[in-house]
Amino acid sequence: MENYFWYVLAGVALVILVAAVTIIVGRRPELPPADAPAELPADSAEPAFAEPTDAELTESAWEPEQPEAPESRLARLRRRLSASNNPFAKGLLSLLSADTLDAATWDDLEASLITADLGVGPTTELVEALRKELSVSGGADADRAKAVLRDELLRLVGPDTNRGLNLTGADGVPGVILVVGVNGTGKTTTIGKLARVLVAEQHSVVLAAADTFRAAAAEQLKTWGDRVGVEVVRGPEGGDPASVAFDAVAKGIADGVDVVVVDTAGRLHTKTGLMDELGKIKRVIERKAPVTEVLLVIDATTGQNGLAQARVFAEVVDVTGIVLTKLDGSAKGGIIVPVQRELGVPVKLIGLGEGADDLAPFQAAAFVDALLEES
Repeated sequence: MENYFWYVLAGVALVILVAAVTIIVGRRPELPPADAPAELPADSAEPAFAEPTDAELTESAWEPEQPEAPESRLARLRRRLSASNNPFAKGLLSLLSADTLDAATWDDLEASLITADLGVGPTTELVEALRKELSVSGGADADRAKAVLRDELLRLVGPDTNRGLNLTGADGVPGVILVVGVNGTGKTTTIGKLARVLVAEQHSVVLAAADTFRAAAAEQLKTWGDRVGVEVVRGPEGGDPASVAFDAVAKGIADGVDVVVVDTAGRLHTKTGLMDELGKIKRVIERKAPVTEVLLVIDATTGQNGLAQARVFAEVVDVTGIVLTKLDGSAKGGIIVPVQRELGVPVKLIGLGEGADDLAPFQAAAFVDALLEES
C-alpha cells in the first residue's frame, strides 16, 4: 500500500511538469524561417541603401592639406628661439644684463658661447669685436650693446649669403634634390616637411623613397606625400636604392614636374661602403638629370659632432646646403656658424619643432633677432 502511494505521487508530479513546459513553449513567438530577413521594429527600421551620386562622391573625396606659406613660418616660430628656450640666446643676453663689463663678464660670455657650440674661433672673433666696440669696464648702455651684438652676430652668420634652393634643372628637366645624413637626424621626416614647403610655393613634386633598407621609411614618406597630394616612387624592400632614385627622376621628367626629392638611407659616416653607395646613387641619377641640390641634414642637438659628419659627407657628394633639425629645445644654436665655415655652404632650412609645418627657410636676420628677444 505504501508503494502505491509513492507511484501516485510521482505520476502527479510528472503531469504538473509536462503542463508547465507546454505553457512556456506556447508563449514563445514564432521565429521566421532561417533564410528570411529579420524585421526591425517600425521605429528603428533602416532606410533603403541608395548609391551616392557623382556630386556627393566629389564633395566627400579626401582633399590634400594646404601647407602653411614658408614666409610666415619664422614669424610663428621665433618664440622657440628666444632666450627662454635657447641656451645660445641665454649666453648672448647675459652680456646685455650685466651691470659692468669687467673681465669676469667677458670670461663668462666667452665660456657660454663655447658651451653653446659656437666654436673657439668664432667665439674669439665675436668677443674681441665686442670688446673693441664696447667699454671694457664700467657700465654699458644696453641698447648700444644689443645693436653691436646684433651686427657682429649677423656678420658671423652671413647676412648676404644666398640661401635659396636650386630647383631649376637644365633643358626643362626637373630640379633634383638629394637629401643625405646619418641615422637619427630626422631625414625622412624633413623630406616630408620639405615637400610641404615646395607645395606651398606652388611647385609640383615627386618623392623618391630610396631608403630601401628601413622597412618603415617608404610608408612614412608615402604618408607625408599623401597629405599634400605628392606622388612617391617606391621599390622593393632591400632593393637597389639607385634604381629607385633613377625611376623617380624618370617619372618626374615624364610627368613634367618641377622638383624630384630623393630620400636616402641614414648612413653612419664611418661606414665606407655605405658612403660609396651614396656616391653611386648620385652618379646614377645624373644619367637622367643633374642633381641641383644636395642637402645634408644635421641634428642640431649633436653639436660639434655634426662637424665630423659634415666633413665625410662633403668628401662623397658635393653638399650645397645644410638643414639643421631640432634647433628648438636642447639645441644650442651656435653650431650654425662653425658648420657653415666647415663646409663653406650655407644653412638653408631649419627645423624648429615636431609640427608638419615646423620647417622654415633660414633667414639670418630673423634668426639673430629671435635670439636677442628676451621673451
